Amino acid sequence: MENPQLMSNSGCTENLNQAANIIVNHDFSNGLHSWHTNCCNGFVVSAECGDRGKPLSSSRSSGNYAVVTNRTKCWQGLEQDITSRVLPGSTYSVSACVGVSGPLSGSTDVLATLKLENLGSATSYMLIGKTSVSKEKWEIVEGTFSLLAVPERLVFYLEGPSPGVELLIDSVVISCSSSSKSESASIGAGDDNIIINPKFEDGLNNWSGRGCKVALHDSMADGKIVPQSGKAFASATERTQNWNGIQQEITGRVQRKLAYSVAAVVRIFGNNVTAATVQATLWVQTPGRNDQYVGIANVQATDKDWVQLQGKFLLNGSPSKVVIYLEGPPPGTDLLVNSLVVKHAEKTPPSPAPVIENPDFGVNIITNSQLDDSTNGWFPLGNCNLSVGSGSPHILPPMARASLGVHEPLSGCYIHVKNRTQTWMGPAQMITDKVKLFLTYQVSAWVRIGSGANGPQNVNVALGVDNQWVNGGQVEINDDRWHEIGGSFRIEKQPSKVMVYIQGPGAGVDLMVAGVQIFPVNREARFKYLRHQADKIRKRDIVLKFSGAGSSGLSGTNVKVVQTQNSFPIGSCMSRTNIDNEDFINFFVKNFNWAVFGNELKWYWTEPQQGNLNYKDADDMVALCQKHNIETRGHCIFWEVQATVQQWIQALNKDDLMKAVQNRLTDLLTRYKGKFKHYDVNNEMLHGSYYQDRLGKDIRANMFKTANQLDPSATLFVNDYHIEDGCDTRSCPERYIEHILDLQEQGAPVGGIGIQGHIDNPVGPVVCTALDKLGILGLPIWFTELDVSSINEHVRGEDLEVMLREAFAHPAVEGVMLWGFWELFMSRDNAHLVNAEGDVNETGKRFLALKHEWLSHARGQVDVQGQFNFRGFHGKYAVEIDTPSKKIVKTFVVDKGDTPLVVPVEL
Repeated sequence: MENPQLMSNSGCTENLNQAANIIVNHDFSNGLHSWHTNCCNGFVVSAECGDRGKPLSSSRSSGNYAVVTNRTKCWQGLEQDITSRVLPGSTYSVSACVGVSGPLSGSTDVLATLKLENLGSATSYMLIGKTSVSKEKWEIVEGTFSLLAVPERLVFYLEGPSPGVELLIDSVVISCSSSSKSESASIGAGDDNIIINPKFEDGLNNWSGRGCKVALHDSMADGKIVPQSGKAFASATERTQNWNGIQQEITGRVQRKLAYSVAAVVRIFGNNVTAATVQATLWVQTPGRNDQYVGIANVQATDKDWVQLQGKFLLNGSPSKVVIYLEGPPPGTDLLVNSLVVKHAEKTPPSPAPVIENPDFGVNIITNSQLDDSTNGWFPLGNCNLSVGSGSPHILPPMARASLGVHEPLSGCYIHVKNRTQTWMGPAQMITDKVKLFLTYQVSAWVRIGSGANGPQNVNVALGVDNQWVNGGQVEINDDRWHEIGGSFRIEKQPSKVMVYIQGPGAGVDLMVAGVQIFPVNREARFKYLRHQADKIRKRDIVLKFSGAGSSGLSGTNVKVVQTQNSFPIGSCMSRTNIDNEDFINFFVKNFNWAVFGNELKWYWTEPQQGNLNYKDADDMVALCQKHNIETRGHCIFWEVQATVQQWIQALNKDDLMKAVQNRLTDLLTRYKGKFKHYDVNNEMLHGSYYQDRLGKDIRANMFKTANQLDPSATLFVNDYHIEDGCDTRSCPERYIEHILDLQEQGAPVGGIGIQGHIDNPVGPVVCTALDKLGILGLPIWFTELDVSSINEHVRGEDLEVMLREAFAHPAVEGVMLWGFWELFMSRDNAHLVNAEGDVNETGKRFLALKHEWLSHARGQVDVQGQFNFRGFHGKYAVEIDTPSKKIVKTFVVDKGDTPLVVPVEL
């Protein structure tokens, strides 16, 4: 074999920093010692070799270099195991002098890559850097990396040229550039922007148009538009699509599993558009998978001023290409960019738990609630009239009574609101100085409407917090009886004005309000009650009855019982990209026993264009769940809200739409028969009616019937939101019950009730009241998409505990699914349990503490009857017995049951 042709190098070897190099035999002076070829061949050309082709430039060292040959795949190259020489949290700089030889015209890419292997997890890859190389010239490939945790095996390798092209490696240096993860966890850490030429000081170098043209400006519009900072800005012009914009490739400069902050200064210009959404997006190419588009952030931009767009992102996998771009305004409108910064996101320390002095739990903050002093303290909102009447209920509404316990009777007086000319008119009261930040307040009142109403009327307790409307609860009224209204609210930023008011019936309809109560709730007192309730419904008395050789002499022998798993289903949402992150998977399989896919089973994902089926993502996720014995919910077969229906479906005529619906059912349920324990058949039927409007009322029940025929093993659910919080009359428990009964009357085999659980400021009795009402149907209830949100992790954790305890303590609830837990991969901000880079926050700690509380352990001694008795949660157990001769360990399962469970333990 002839030696590969040598190239001039412009002194690349001397430029490699060899300080503290963790690569062994970095310059191949010892042949291929410590290096390994990856499914190909290799050898070292030594300095003493006589025929080396063209002479090297004098500025290059006269050392050895490696030749990687017989390459049949682009990923084949040279590798070295560096597991023991890398420290977690440290940042490493990589620099390798590389070249190519062989059948090549033009240039090809050489990549520096890390391979991360963990037992029981899929191998993952991290791209460190990439450079374009042509023959007869050495080039440098460089980059940085940092690992929060070092895998069981970490391999560095060089790869990339096309099959048949020989890869040449002169030397490799990997040195530690920072030992502090907080100081510099990536090339974009600290003040280091990974965007090249971020303020266009070097013209448009490194920038390009995405489906359009880009131009550089120092001013526009006759000098009316100038840069906010710097000397220039860029425009994306001649845009014909919303996604057209300005972009920069950041491949090799962004690392997986690290959070990055994004800040851009933008505005719009032209086409008579004065305001439009501008969005920052990532386009990610991953080997073997479809392109991914990751929305980072958006902002409402105008043609008047520059605005700042801010957001964060994280890549779970090892992409082969990453491009960040700005998009969004309508076609014909220019998108202007003054600067773009992408850097490793700083870790914000969590807020301390709020200190609330004198919370006064249960104390009503409403003045003159009993109307003992006529209407003093109240005022009419709008040109209506307030007076006092008598004859309202003397007892507290049930939800308030559940929170307050024994309470003095109400006076029986009510505010009568007349001459209402707008729906928002009603009694109001200022409570600015009485509301304390981060306290959760329960809202309660009796309400009634006068005659003359045209159909059902909504009555709402609302709060005006500065200029923001806050829902404190609402109820639908269609008669002349008194109705309970209940809800909750919390304020987390200091307001200048807070007003509470009651509104809702149509103009001309009188409104009557009695016994208004707004009081902070004592959640810990409720938790004590819920622990007692959970003990009654989630535990069972167990008798371990020992038998077999030697059992007669066991009296007094020590017994240790440990519960290894609670059988109550607690699961979470996940996405396909999440399973590329081994830290995510480790947390998931350790703490959840059920999974639901965020989008990957939805129709718009599995068939984005007619006949173009995409089940690969769902297949990958199902395989992962089966591997770890995690049960799965199928979310969702159909989605009744029109905005979620793909355009090709909306373009079908009625007959073709019916065929498409049937094909969807057949394709999905046949493919995954027996693999999903549940299906949400037609999501959010209380809030949408697309398929019913197009295909008739029968279609909903027929969806259930067909799904049941195709996969009889799956439990079929209805699923909707705002069922449990008292703030949406469209989906109150009464409406949900009517909806379910209507489906059943049409023959739909409804097997479960899904309550999504996207809730704010939960109050136990409000949630429990909804569960009690739904429980009369006798169907299992699941919280299917639970999430809570607060800027304070401690308060968020308390909200989550409220919901989990209410679910766990209610006999009708049979499972809970969180709608995610990992920062940047949830639909709501400030809802996560685990921070983007894997740190469990205070909310997550509260969750894990609950999981630990719901495991039963017992110690004691065998009694004279050869038995050991204890009471424990349903689930899996291990019992350990220390006999005089040996230690014996047995396992058993405790199922639900009202009578004591006798477990024979054969020794």
